[in-house]
Amino acid sequence: MTTAGATLVRSVLEEYGSLARLGVRTYLRPREPRSELYDLALDYPQRGGRALRASLCIASARVFGASTEDALNSAVALELLHNAFLVHDDVEDGSEERRGAPTLHMLHGVPIAVNVGDALAVLSLRPLLENRANLGPRLTLRVFEETARMASESVEGQAMELAWRRDNAMDLVDADYLRMILKKTCWYTTIYPCRVGALIGSRDGAALDRFVRFGFFLGAAFQIQDDLLNLVGDHARYGKEISGDIWEAKRTLILIRLLQLASPQERIELGRLLGLERDARTPGDIQWVRERMDAYGCIEHARQVAHGLAGAAIHEFEAAYGGLPDSRDKQFLKSLARWVLERA
Repeated sequence: MTTAGATLVRSVLEEYGSLARLGVRTYLRPREPRSELYDLALDYPQRGGRALRASLCIASARVFGASTEDALNSAVALELLHNAFLVHDDVEDGSEERRGAPTLHMLHGVPIAVNVGDALAVLSLRPLLENRANLGPRLTLRVFEETARMASESVEGQAMELAWRRDNAMDLVDADYLRMILKKTCWYTTIYPCRVGALIGSRDGAALDRFVRFGFFLGAAFQIQDDLLNLVGDHARYGKEISGDIWEAKRTLILIRLLQLASPQERIELGRLLGLERDARTPGDIQWVRERMDAYGCIEHARQVAHGLAGAAIHEFEAAYGGLPDSRDKQFLKSLARWVLERA
C-alpha cells in the first residue's frame, strides 16, 4: 500500500471516528443508574477502536452525495451496536482482554456485563429513530429494514461459530469458515455500512445488492487478518490476548487448516484439547497447537487467502463505486482493501 493511501485511511478513520465517538457519548451521557449501567456502557467506547464501521457508513453516503450529517446518526447507531456485540461476544467466548484492558465481565461479572450489552443494543435504536429529522419517515424506515437484516445475519453467524465449539467440530473446511464470517463479521462490519450509506446518499436510488460482494471480500480479508494478528500480532498494538483464539477453541481459518492437515494421532490430541473447557487447557497445550500451526504452514495459508480476498475486493470496488465521481471518500473506500492486510 502506498504511503499516501495509508495516510488517507488513517486520516478518514480519525475524522469520521471522532464524530461517531462524540455521538456515542451523547447517548451514553452520565445518568442514573451510573455505577451499574451507564458508566459501564461507556467503558468499551472510551477504550478506543478505529470506528471502521462508522467511517464506512459515512464515506459510502458521501460518495453518493449525502452530507456527513445525513449519515451520522446511522454511523453512531452502528458504533453502539458494535460495542454491544463486543460485550456479548466476550462473555460468550470467555475472553479475558479487550482493547488492552480486562473484559467487562472479568471486571464486573457476567450478569452485569450482559445487561450492559443489552443496554447498548437498545440505545442503538435511538439515533436510528432520530434519522427522521434529516431523512424523513420513508428513508428512516428503509434504514431500519437494513438494520434488521444485518442484525439477523450477525446473530446467525455467531450461532454457527458457537455451535462449532459446543459440538467440538473437527471436519470443517474453508468454505464453512467463509460462510460463517459472511454472516457474523461481514454483514455488520462492511456490507451493512456500505449498503446503508449508499441507501442514504442515493435516497434509496442505488441497487444495494452490488455492495454484498465488495463488502464480503473486504470483510473476510479483515477478519482473517484479525485472526492472524491474534497469533502473530504485537500485544500492545493488538489490544487483545495473543493466542486467545486457541484458548477459546475458535474455528479460525488457521485452525481449520490444521485440522485438515494434522496426522491421525495429532487429530486425536487436537480433539481432546479443543473439547476441554478453557480453564482446563494449559499454556503447554496452547504452545503445542501453535507449533503445529507453524509446522503445517497454516498461518501462511490464511495469509494467502486474505490477500486473494483483498484482491477480489479491489475488483468488486469498481462494480460498487467505480461509476461515481472521484473524491476523497471514494479513494478511502478503494484504499481499504490493502489497508486491512497491513493494519497491526
